[in-house]
Amino acid sequence: MIVAGFGFTTSASADSLRQALHATGYVGVPDHLATAQDKAGTPTFRQFAESLPCHIIAVPVQKLTAMTTQTQSAHSHTTRNTGSVAEAAALAAAGPGATLICARVISPDRKATCAIAKGPDT
Repeated sequence: MIVAGFGFTTSASADSLRQALHATGYVGVPDHLATAQDKAGTPTFRQFAESLPCHIIAVPVQKLTAMTTQTQSAHSHTTRNTGSVAEAAALAAAGPGATLICARVISPDRKATCAIAKGPDT
């Protein structure tokens, strides 16, 4: 299972998310998209997921904060108590034993981040 995890600002657009995914270099459509539970239902994220199409996994805050991330964002630490929302969401959604195949990258407009994780069943 391949999961693309996202962190994004309230001003991010579906294009911001698309650009962040593209910046990872991942070719193809991930099996799932993941983000923080409170962001998963936003119109922007739903629109982006429907355009692929991909299933959304809403990651509860306690799972985000339990993940060890490769990259460290001061903003993510302050607001979400994790080094990277994108990495934490991807790893949590991909399940126990998941590994990052692409650490957090930032969209050119700096409004979204994306990381790719591979679950142990693939």
